[in-house]
Amino acid sequence: MRELVPGDQGVLVQYVQLALARAGYPVNIDGIFGERTCEFLRDFLGGGQDCQVEEAQWNQLLPYLKGYTTYQVKQGDTFWGIANRLHSSVRRIAGANPTVDPMALQIGTVLLVPFDFPLVSEQVPYSSLLTNWILEGLMVRYPFLQEEPVGNSVMGQKLSVIQIGEGTKQVFYNASFHANEWITTPVLLKFAEDYAQAYATGQKIGGVPASWLYYGYRLYLMPLVNPDGVDLVNGVLDDPHYLNQAVQIAAGYPDIAFPNGWKANIEGTDLNLQFPAGWETAKEVKYAQGYRTPAPRDFVGEAPLTAPESRAVYEYTKRGDFSLILAYHTQGEVIYWKYADYEPEDSYRIAMYFQQVSGYAVEQTPSASGNAGYKDWFIKAYNRPGYTIEAGQGVNPLQMEQFAAIYADNLGILTGGMTQLA
Repeated sequence: MRELVPGDQGVLVQYVQLALARAGYPVNIDGIFGERTCEFLRDFLGGGQDCQVEEAQWNQLLPYLKGYTTYQVKQGDTFWGIANRLHSSVRRIAGANPTVDPMALQIGTVLLVPFDFPLVSEQVPYSSLLTNWILEGLMVRYPFLQEEPVGNSVMGQKLSVIQIGEGTKQVFYNASFHANEWITTPVLLKFAEDYAQAYATGQKIGGVPASWLYYGYRLYLMPLVNPDGVDLVNGVLDDPHYLNQAVQIAAGYPDIAFPNGWKANIEGTDLNLQFPAGWETAKEVKYAQGYRTPAPRDFVGEAPLTAPESRAVYEYTKRGDFSLILAYHTQGEVIYWKYADYEPEDSYRIAMYFQQVSGYAVEQTPSASGNAGYKDWFIKAYNRPGYTIEAGQGVNPLQMEQFAAIYADNLGILTGGMTQLA
């Protein structure tokens, strides 16, 4: 982890501030390592430590970003007492430790203790770091979830899928194919957390009993397809080789803002122009637009599926039996539902349902970007409903101020992707 000192600014400073806020300090999460942040950090760390964040300090802060800590049972301990001391709840401790009998606690047993706050933040930009911390925390809080590594990015970062449910019908949602569309990652992470909590507590999500979804469907979520690119956009990419390579690529396209205009993976390949569905047509279109070499956006690659991230999604899809897919992008509040002349059974009906519950418009993909996408390939290969959801409004990257509205608009789509299957 990068060392931070007073005067630093950026997303990593926001993560420090988020941890301090969750620990009870009235810190302003503004990404500026100023005097107040320094004061709160010293108090949190204790022992008169210097106002800096190195490995040891990160390790003290991480439980508040992963959402849990550990505790070794002592004489006389109860779940209730532990929960009160560690700002948790009996329900959360019991859920995270399903094999432990709370009426017969054994001295020396190490318990996983989730804190009693929502794990998915709606205040800070996302990165591979925060995504992985949240995934770890979700697996602790809800042991019935499963995380599966399905590949690696160019830089070797793990690409993960979360599985929720035990039903027979399978659906697959993914997010952040494009680096500057990273706000779609917390959309899927929050849905995973809300769904898991609703199932664990016998509640509804989006008006639907979570237990009905859980036993009727098997939902797979890939919240971060393009971790290297997202880290570049949000300023947490530290590898000098790949950072310099990205700077050189961007220099060849000076009209695209850097890094905010970056959509591609870290090598300059647009991951959503990599699929074998009209790839040659997409190549002709994008070459004509001037994207003939690795670029911040719209370079189709040397051939289909040459980018490891796109290939991982492709291979994972082939291993599954998905009745429906959602690919989350931004922006425009539009639902794209069709590829070429393919119109899978029920796909338009489901699209109109999505329109009804979200207020988004149902449209056909514009011809300039209507080939080689993941949704395009899925529809062509399986003749089953596939959708690109363009969430939010404005200029990418959208900021977290929009997140609550985006999530509210899309909750009906996220649940409807299961409930609307025939």
